[in-house]
Amino acid sequence: MNDKPYRLAVGVMLINRVGLVFVGRRRNKKLPEHVADGFEWQMPQGGIDAGEDPRQAALRELYEETNVSSVSFLAEAPQWYAYDLPEPIRRTTWRGRYRGQKQKWFAFRFVGEDSEIDILNPAGGAKPEFVAWRWEQMSRLPDLIIPFKRKVYETVVQVFAHLAAN
Repeated sequence: MNDKPYRLAVGVMLINRVGLVFVGRRRNKKLPEHVADGFEWQMPQGGIDAGEDPRQAALRELYEETNVSSVSFLAEAPQWYAYDLPEPIRRTTWRGRYRGQKQKWFAFRFVGEDSEIDILNPAGGAKPEFVAWRWEQMSRLPDLIIPFKRKVYETVVQVFAHLAAN
């Protein structure tokens, strides 16, 4: 049994005007907590800073990973959703301090133009998280994510499914 805590984090489902969702192709394929062959795509997500409000953390992470700030709030998931890292990855990720992540998910409508999205030169001098991006059907998201995060994605898709249509 793992007695380590979960790292508190947020996830962002960014939905465009026609109901498609932003996904980014993870940059570092050498890090097993990020990607596995065929499962390189994910929605923006990241840790919550000490004392930071989860919704503000979601907006910050979205901005740092995509340069996007033209959004309107749609919904907040009613619960926190957790995933455990597989044991070999758990020992090295986040210096072994966490068993996985416990995430609060938010949905935002993208109200800007696609030209606002800049994954290669993200805001605030952050290192790029993604090497490519695209708009994807919400129902396909669980098939794109690394398998140990799939259950969270299935739940998030179910919770936000009503937002896919305008």
